[in-house]
Amino acid sequence: MAERKRESFTPPALGGSSLLVVFAVLALTVFALLSLSTVRADARLGDASSEAVRGYYAADCQAQEILARLRSGETPEGVDAQPEESSIWTSRCTYAVPISDTQELQAEVLVNSVDGSYSILRWQAVPVGEWSPDDSLNVWDGIS
Repeated sequence: MAERKRESFTPPALGGSSLLVVFAVLALTVFALLSLSTVRADARLGDASSEAVRGYYAADCQAQEILARLRSGETPEGVDAQPEESSIWTSRCTYAVPISDTQELQAEVLVNSVDGSYSILRWQAVPVGEWSPDDSLNVWDGIS
């Protein structure tokens, strides 16, 4: 009888559960790496956005200082002031303040230097530099 027990004894089947555990660990590792890359991309995007906002408001502050000097009757360097034919406004002033390497804040203001009143015609962030479209798209024309 003791001999029969030895012949019929089989070890428990661990193959299926081991395979399931390996698959679960592999899936969790892949999800962890995807989460890490997403966090890094979001951090880069947040830093770029923060820098863009910081640059815009620094340029806006400089443009406001130039406007204050224009209202006091002074014409700072870099400001194009042309006399206005209107009865109220004395000059039309245009100037630009750099925001970044690729953008600048352009302003156009009507100023009455007598009483310091003004009217803003344009206060706009504008891209600078040449734009060249990419025409290198090779599309199959149907001929081999």
